[in-house]
Amino acid sequence: MILGMARAATTSDVFNAIAEPQRRQIPVLLRGGERPVTEVAGELGMTQPGASKHLRVLREVGLVQDRRAGKQRLYAPDAAGLRPVHEWTGGFAEFWNESFDRLEAYVQDLKQTRDEE
Repeated sequence: MILGMARAATTSDVFNAIAEPQRRQIPVLLRGGERPVTEVAGELGMTQPGASKHLRVLREVGLVQDRRAGKQRLYAPDAAGLRPVHEWTGGFAEFWNESFDRLEAYVQDLKQTRDEE
C-alpha cells in the first residue's frame, strides 16, 4: 500500500516527478527537439520500458507532451508544467537579490570607512 501511495504522489506532483535524477534529464534532452522513446532511452542509457515509464510520469505532471507520428509517439518538453517550480523558486530569487543588495551596501560602507581613515 505504501508503494502505491508513493507512486500516486509521484505521478500527480511535479516536484516529486523531477526529484528523480534520470527523469530530470529527459526534458533537458527534449529541448533539442521532439524524440521518440527509443531515442530518449538510447541517449540516456535507459531501457525502452524504463524511458516509457519516466515519460508517462512527466506527461502526467505536464512536463512533456506527446503526439502520434505514424507508428511512433514523439515527445517534446512542455514548459507549462514547470510553473509551480518557477513560482516556488521565484521567492528565493527575491531573497537572494535582497541579500546581495545588502552585501553590496555593506561593502560600499567598508570601502568608504577605509578611504576616510
